[in-house]
Amino acid sequence: MNKPFFCLTLLALLASSGMSQTGGASSAASLTARSPAATQSITYAGTVASLAGPAEFFTGRVRIDPVYPANGEINASGSLVTFEPGARSAWHTHPKGQFLQITAGVGLVQEWGRPVQMIRPGDVVWCPPGVKHWHGAAPTTAMTHLAVTGTTADGKNVNWLEKVSDEQYVAP
Repeated sequence: MNKPFFCLTLLALLASSGMSQTGGASSAASLTARSPAATQSITYAGTVASLAGPAEFFTGRVRIDPVYPANGEINASGSLVTFEPGARSAWHTHPKGQFLQITAGVGLVQEWGRPVQMIRPGDVVWCPPGVKHWHGAAPTTAMTHLAVTGTTADGKNVNWLEKVSDEQYVAP
């Protein structure tokens, strides 16, 4: 018997016997007591407008699709960011760090003082807090990544710095 099927079977047996996973009797009252007061919410696709990456912070055409904002429960925001070929961010840091999961295309990323690295779909980049870096598309290929960015208590998630020069933007 495979493990997922066994676990589901065991849960079904416990539920049908009136026993909870901890061995006590289950009831609507005990289930309600464990449920959070808040409810799930859904942001439906197409209800949040795309934004153009501001020329002040990006070189080339960049589209930002907000996925979710930081809130009182989780101090991280998420955005899908698409860089057209040759487009890139300016140098920047994140006070709480950032994960980039590459979802499409071929991109480049560089940490200050280190070589440019190529990134592809499925790759995940961790940008530690305070580390100066940039990321963007390869010269001839667009790139999209999901950015999950930590946010401070006052709502700050990025410190923008100078633009990446054409000399700094080179494929490995």
